[in-house]
Amino acid sequence: MTDFRFIAPEQELPAGALVLANTADVLAHADEVRRHAAVVLDFPKWTDGRAYSQAVLLRGRLHYAGDIVATGDVLTDMPPLLRRCGFSAARLRADQKLESAQRSLGFFDTHYQTVPPERTVEQA
Repeated sequence: MTDFRFIAPEQELPAGALVLANTADVLAHADEVRRHAAVVLDFPKWTDGRAYSQAVLLRGRLHYAGDIVATGDVLTDMPPLLRRCGFSAARLRADQKLESAQRSLGFFDTHYQTVPPERTVEQA
């Protein structure tokens, strides 16, 4: 996935998106997820990474092909990992600079750690 976009803080989230708390079991919501073109995952604090795991499960186990949007306490240095974990968009926290977040997407072209889908489901 190479396309990654940013949603302005004042901009509406995708219409009809399924909004899941970071405590939700995305596998238990599989049928509901498949009925939506977009899923919004929340970062209540930037130090709480459960939404990363949710995105990996959506892409890797449920093979979800729709938009996955990060919201909440999303900082400018998070987009590279958001994209690697399967997010397609992010709404930055209001005090964050869009230009810095866009620039962060070009910081690294090689990674030491893999994230799915580089691993198979059986290995996860």
